[in-house]
Amino acid sequence: MVIDIRNITKLYRIGTEEVHALRGVSLNVQKNEYIALMGPSGSGKSTLMNVIGCLDTPTSGEYFFEGEDVANMSDDQLAEIRNRKIGFVFQNFNLIPRSNVFHNVELPMIYAGMSAPERRKRTVEAIEKVGLGERMKHKPNELSGGQRQRVAIARALVNNPAIILADEPTGNLDSKTGEEIMMVFEDLYKAGQTIILVTHEEDIASHARRVVRLKDGVVEIDEKITGRKVFKKVLVDHTEA
Repeated sequence: MVIDIRNITKLYRIGTEEVHALRGVSLNVQKNEYIALMGPSGSGKSTLMNVIGCLDTPTSGEYFFEGEDVANMSDDQLAEIRNRKIGFVFQNFNLIPRSNVFHNVELPMIYAGMSAPERRKRTVEAIEKVGLGERMKHKPNELSGGQRQRVAIARALVNNPAIILADEPTGNLDSKTGEEIMMVFEDLYKAGQTIILVTHEEDIASHARRVVRLKDGVVEIDEKITGRKVFKKVLVDHTEA
């Protein structure tokens, strides 16, 4: 099991007001699952994504990443998980404008202290995997939106992460380009990659093999999908925790 989340809550205090972003969420993610995390604004999906990505800590509950209790990890250990174990793909690409494709993709391995020959090998492999082998020396402003997102995906892959966590990866793309990006994720899934995709778009979520729907800080529906047909649906009581 890659991710084991047990009864996670998240409480924010804004002035005198308390906001319950998560109200007892439990979620298991197995190796080579392809999950779409969905929900309307305020449902808690962004908060859950930040917890999964070790970008935020829960108020209560337990989170085990590859069997290790995240709560017991030091800041350095958490940073290592974010760099080596989780590949992030964001809506806005988050590329360095002055660096070319090769350097943007190579960067996580520099932070990881990897040797130059190994960095080069992995960088070239990742860039070729997303179909940009002829664009390695181009800078982001010389690429289309779809190409920039492919660079971001390649960057997410270079450290061979346990999961790829993609936050609205097609949000800044037209529908045709978005569909092309989803085909990249499909190929990665078929190659054995574990993927968690955060989206509010049903057509994007339909590419996943499991859809987890949040509402008011709880998991409302957890459905496994074959093709575009649901074969298992679990309704979860979302009485306030």
